[in-house]
Amino acid sequence: MSVFFSLLWRDVLLAFRAGGGIGTAFGFFLTVIVLLPIGIGPDQALLQRIAPGALWIALLMSVLLSADRIYTADYEDGSLEVMALGPAPLEVAALAKALAHWLTSGLPLAIAAPLLGFLLNLDVALAPRLAASMLIGSVALSMLAALGAAITVGLRKGGLLISLLILPLYIPLMIFGVSASTGGMSGPDISSSSFLVLTAIVLVAVVTSPIASAAALRAHMR
Repeated sequence: MSVFFSLLWRDVLLAFRAGGGIGTAFGFFLTVIVLLPIGIGPDQALLQRIAPGALWIALLMSVLLSADRIYTADYEDGSLEVMALGPAPLEVAALAKALAHWLTSGLPLAIAAPLLGFLLNLDVALAPRLAASMLIGSVALSMLAALGAAITVGLRKGGLLISLLILPLYIPLMIFGVSASTGGMSGPDISSSSFLVLTAIVLVAVVTSPIASAAALRAHMR
């Protein structure tokens, strides 16, 4: 556990010091939210209807935008080989790096989404459900993004390949995430079927993504 927390803290500090990935993801998210009402027009009813789905799409694309940074620097300077030879399994390092990506990209965007959603005329009654579903769903977004980054580490134009590989896996997450965000008007009902399925998807991603990521990284280092 000490190795896990050390790697987690290291990656969080590096992300905040570098600043590029966080700023790019948030800038892209804000750009989508600001430009969407301009492109659609002044129809407030239409904006209110599409607001949850638009926020989820913006969150998904923003997380993918910074995914290729998860392993690139460590792969280029040899840190991944040190992690693979270290005392902790490579799966622990993969989990720490995925969680660091969530803490520095997915979590801030999930917190900001309901606040920026009012630019899209988001229904106030939906804000708690949207916040709860995004906070949980963004964990799976980062886990799957880390898996794509592990598969494409060391490849040119890895960001495009990550999108092609991971987008199909994001479809069920998007379906149940949007459904959990709009399924009711009385707050984050954790007993709703969509919310439970979303939570199950997140748990499966947390368990399987580090194992698959570690396997992909070992294959690249052979």
